[in-house]
Amino acid sequence: MLGEGILKGLKETARNALGSFVSAERLTTVEYPEQRLPLPEASRNFPFLVYDGADWESGLRCVACQICEKECPPKCIYIDKSKDKKPDAVGKQQFYPAKFDIDISVCMSCQICVEVCPFEAIKMDHEFELSTDDRFGGLLLDRKELAKSNEYYHKIHPTEATAVDDRLAKERAAAEAKTKATAAAAAAKAAAPKPDVPTAGAAPVPAAKVAAAAAPATPALDAKREGDAS
Repeated sequence: MLGEGILKGLKETARNALGSFVSAERLTTVEYPEQRLPLPEASRNFPFLVYDGADWESGLRCVACQICEKECPPKCIYIDKSKDKKPDAVGKQQFYPAKFDIDISVCMSCQICVEVCPFEAIKMDHEFELSTDDRFGGLLLDRKELAKSNEYYHKIHPTEATAVDDRLAKERAAAEAKTKATAAAAAAKAAAPKPDVPTAGAAPVPAAKVAAAAAPATPALDAKREGDAS
């Protein structure tokens, strides 16, 4: 029938339009910003940096390896690696980003930086209300603006954050066990008795005398010695 598809579309439109007056489930209009729909856990907008502990600067997981900067398709990440090291949230000496900027006016939210990061240091945020009248400086976020706590990460991505924490805890436990085993092996080696070392200056015993002293005496040799003695 000619126009059947158009009629089906109009029927669906009318059903939803009229049904919205009697069914709350069909009332799809949200009065934003007074009303807000909860964002799905998998939603993403722009990246942020995760830090552990209370201090964002010392707790940053990022060690400035610059993999994300190299892999970023639009080249919107800018990192300067530190010249020195400082302790991270667990006390391990690490390099850190002296500068870490992301130009969100260029970022395409592809999440490649998250996928290539080996330290679980960069994740995708839910924040989308980032409009500003400064099209340059206002959209270039530095490391302080990008830094957000692990608790915030758990809030927006609870499933993913829990899995990441479990994996990091296992890696830290394995590293601690390896360190303890190495220390125990070094202590056992130091406590082991050392072999006797010849005194300096002592004349070495000729090998022939050592062999003669060690060789068993024969009857013929003993008889000859007795004859010589008589």
